[in-house]
Amino acid sequence: MEVIYRDALMLAINKPAGLPVHKGAGRKMATLEDYLDDLRFGLPKRPELAHRLDKDTTGCLLLGRNKAALKRLSELFLNHQIQKTYLAVVHGVIAVHSGEINLPIAKKSTDKKSWWGKIDPQGQPAFTHYTVLQRSASATLVKLIPITGRTHQLRIHMQAIGHPIVGDDIYGIKNERQSLCLHCAEMEVPLYAKREKIVVKAELPENFIKVMETMELPKN
Repeated sequence: MEVIYRDALMLAINKPAGLPVHKGAGRKMATLEDYLDDLRFGLPKRPELAHRLDKDTTGCLLLGRNKAALKRLSELFLNHQIQKTYLAVVHGVIAVHSGEINLPIAKKSTDKKSWWGKIDPQGQPAFTHYTVLQRSASATLVKLIPITGRTHQLRIHMQAIGHPIVGDDIYGIKNERQSLCLHCAEMEVPLYAKREKIVVKAELPENFIKVMETMELPKN
C-alpha cells in the first residue's frame, strides 16, 4: 500500500484493487484492517478507517490517527464537506459532455448482509455529477463527483444511464474479464479550520491504464 499523505491526524493511502477494507460475513481473505498496525509510524495506536471503498475500487482512502481525528473526519463526511473525484472507464460513448444524474437508490434486498442497490423512486436521494474526459469508439473515460454518498452509487448510476463501469460484474456485464475501472483519484479534505483544504491525489493503477489502452482511450 502506498501512503500518499501523512500528518499528525490523518493518513491517506492509494488502495489497491482486490483488497477489502474490512472483514465481511464468512470472508477469510486478508483485509486492509489486517495491515493497519504497519501504518502507526511511531504512534502507540494504529490508525482506523474513516470511510470505506469497495474491494475492487482503487485510490484515495483516509484513515484517522486518533479518536479526535476520526471524529472530525466522520463529521466532514456526514456533512458532505469532503469532495471526492473518481475516474471511471464505462462501456459505450456518452454523447453529452457533462451533466447530473438524479436517481434515488434503495437496497435491492432486505438481507442485512447485502450491499447491493437499485434505482427506486422510493429510495434515498442520490446525485452524481459527471464530465466526459475522453471517448473512443466503444468506451468513455469519465470524471465522477458523488454529491451524495450512497452505497455503490456511482456503479448504480452509470448502469442506470446505460453506461456500466468496465469490470463491474454486479451492475454491469456478467463474467467480464476486466478488473473494475473505478478509481478515487482525488479528495479535498478541510481537516483544519484555519488552514487550506488538504488535497490528496492517487495515481492510476496499472490495471486501469491497461484497460484504457485496450479500449483505445488516450492516456493524455
